[in-house]
Amino acid sequence: MTELAKQRPEYRNIHAFRDLPSYRWPLAALVSGMHRISGMIMFLLLPLVIWMFDTSVSSEISFGKFTSAFSAGLGFAPGWLIKLLTLGLIWGYLHHFIAGLRHLLMDMNHAAVTKEFGKSSAAVTLAASFGLTAILGAKLFGLY
Repeated sequence: MTELAKQRPEYRNIHAFRDLPSYRWPLAALVSGMHRISGMIMFLLLPLVIWMFDTSVSSEISFGKFTSAFSAGLGFAPGWLIKLLTLGLIWGYLHHFIAGLRHLLMDMNHAAVTKEFGKSSAAVTLAASFGLTAILGAKLFGLY
């Protein structure tokens, strides 16, 4: 065998649950992965969004049912679980929206996109999404 054939790189299959947690993800890659996760959360919780919208605007009685779901619960789900699902939906929407604006900004300014800009804009995206989620979550759970 020639020397070139011996030095070929080894490509292996990546096991998502075993290999990916051990990788050191840059902040921009973490925000990109969270952008995908937030989109999946919004898609999976779409029936909850449709139910929330329908019951909140149908009538005064259904609006009372909607507001009581957050305190007394709904069926087998306690009120804190409904609030927690709603908080996950809030985070998913805020993160997806802010990360989408980040991607649009990077698409409009190709010349200004650098490694440092990617890292700083990812940090701003994370801080804004978690900060706004904390503020709205405090309102949702009745802290103010």
